[in-house]
Amino acid sequence: MWMWVYEISIATDNRTLNVDSTAMTLPMSDPTAWATAMNNLGMAPLGIAGQPILPDFDPALGMMTGIPPITPMMPGLGIVPPPIPPDMPVVKEIIHCKSCTLFPPNPNLPPPATRERPPGCKTVFVGGLPENGTEQIIVEVFEQCGEIIAIRKSKKNFCHIRFAEEYMVDKALYLSGYRIRLGSSTDKKDTGRLHVDFAQARDDLYEWECKQRMLAREERHRRRMEEERLRPPSPPPVVHYSDHECSIVAEKLKDDSKFSEAVQTLLTWIERGEVNRRSANNFYSMIQSANSHVRRLVNEKAAHEKDMEEAKEKFKQALSGILIQFEQIVAVYHSASKQKAWDHFTKAQRKNISVWCKQAEEIRNIHNDELMGIRREEEMEMSDDEIEETTETKETEESALVSQAEALKEENDSLRWQLDAYRNEVELLKQEQGKAHREDDPNKEQQLKLLQQALQGMQQHLLKVQEEYKRKEAELEKIKDDKLQVEKMLENLKEKENCASRLCASSQDSDYPLEKTLNSSPIKSEREALLVGIISTFLHVHPFGASIEYICSYLHRLDSKICTSDVECLMSRLQYTFKQEMTGVGASLEKRWKFCGFEGLKLT
Repeated sequence: MWMWVYEISIATDNRTLNVDSTAMTLPMSDPTAWATAMNNLGMAPLGIAGQPILPDFDPALGMMTGIPPITPMMPGLGIVPPPIPPDMPVVKEIIHCKSCTLFPPNPNLPPPATRERPPGCKTVFVGGLPENGTEQIIVEVFEQCGEIIAIRKSKKNFCHIRFAEEYMVDKALYLSGYRIRLGSSTDKKDTGRLHVDFAQARDDLYEWECKQRMLAREERHRRRMEEERLRPPSPPPVVHYSDHECSIVAEKLKDDSKFSEAVQTLLTWIERGEVNRRSANNFYSMIQSANSHVRRLVNEKAAHEKDMEEAKEKFKQALSGILIQFEQIVAVYHSASKQKAWDHFTKAQRKNISVWCKQAEEIRNIHNDELMGIRREEEMEMSDDEIEETTETKETEESALVSQAEALKEENDSLRWQLDAYRNEVELLKQEQGKAHREDDPNKEQQLKLLQQALQGMQQHLLKVQEEYKRKEAELEKIKDDKLQVEKMLENLKEKENCASRLCASSQDSDYPLEKTLNSSPIKSEREALLVGIISTFLHVHPFGASIEYICSYLHRLDSKICTSDVECLMSRLQYTFKQEMTGVGASLEKRWKFCGFEGLKLT
């Protein structure tokens, strides 16, 4: 256990300090520990009552013979010293070793400076060693701090010491500032002032990095285990396709409770590519059984919708019944507030009746608003359905006709393919009969008859399909003609509207000719008139003309907000004042503007 000694200065001002021994009731079970503590404080070892504990105390030396002062560097005290309060300085004591003695530094001096501690530091730098100091003396001094792994001593009175643990470095730093003396010699070579500081070693950094990596691995393992614990369980694997599994799935598809599981298995098999010529019939039967559940699902949805509508009706009926009762309660309050009955109630009773009436009216209004909102929603749904029905009927008619025509086309193609296949089979049978030169068997005759009948039925079906196809095409053409007629009518109406608007505009123009003439002038503002004057003066000075960029660069000196496109548009509007010509040859060809306002005056 560490024992820290603090400086305590008490100004007595020549006064005596009386201690009342009766007030302290602390039992002293170990007089030696008590005497040691008082010896470290530089006080005579006295008991609680004031009697001397040990008679061999030497006040001149300030310590007892045979009891050395307790310091943090004493052997056996293998813990890091506790943090020292900043307002209480530590008093360091003399440390006696076998071959040397360590004297503490002046307590009034500032603490020795140290560098920033490297990560995982286990090595210290020790400077100021005596010239005659040996490695044995260094071990003797610093082995009290902890286990020493290695010492690297230099010829220039310093060394590096590597400890087994990091906390031992803190204990070694405690010796920084101590004066060391070898034996009882006063020679310069036998004395020195120790300076202990942190040292940066590659071994320490490597061990620290290894430790950090180990902690990171542990953290990653812990996170992985936590993620695996929180991860939802994976779905069971889907079995591979076989005839036996196919029969099991087919039975499950017929069962409503196992339908979802069986459908997932069927979907996985199809996506895996298990469908081939051999298994196509099995898959078709499973798909057909899956399709049989569509009607069931539609019926279930309709049943749920019906239940929801019934629940809405019940809710509306219950809400209307509640509103009727609220109306009755409010009517009771209103009848009670009339003068015939109101005069017979006391003030408190009247107040309660009025409060109850207000509360009932508020609740009734809330429920009434809720019921009206439900009715409005139903009306809006009905109106939306009607609008959608009117807009969708026309589209559905056309789309139905188109889809029917496409279905008839596909059916026609499939029937043609089947007819070709039957014809090929008939030809093959005829060839086999010619090669064998045998008499026709009754089975073959029956097969031929059946095939011929099938061919006839197919041909009849084809004829019917073709007739339906032609009829549908005729209907589509009629619809297209109707559309074209409607579009033409719309165009005629638009033209009539345009003509009417033009007539109106022309009548307005005839009514206000002066305004039209004013508005049709090329110069629309005073600023444009000013620009025309400046440009005319500039181009009159340049008789060979100037480019639009040159003109705008001159105008930008007067007004930086002038736009090139606006200037060019203004000049193009004034055809009798400015004209544009092409000058130059080949690559030097460019457009130039010239002033031509005086040419009209000369002609006149």
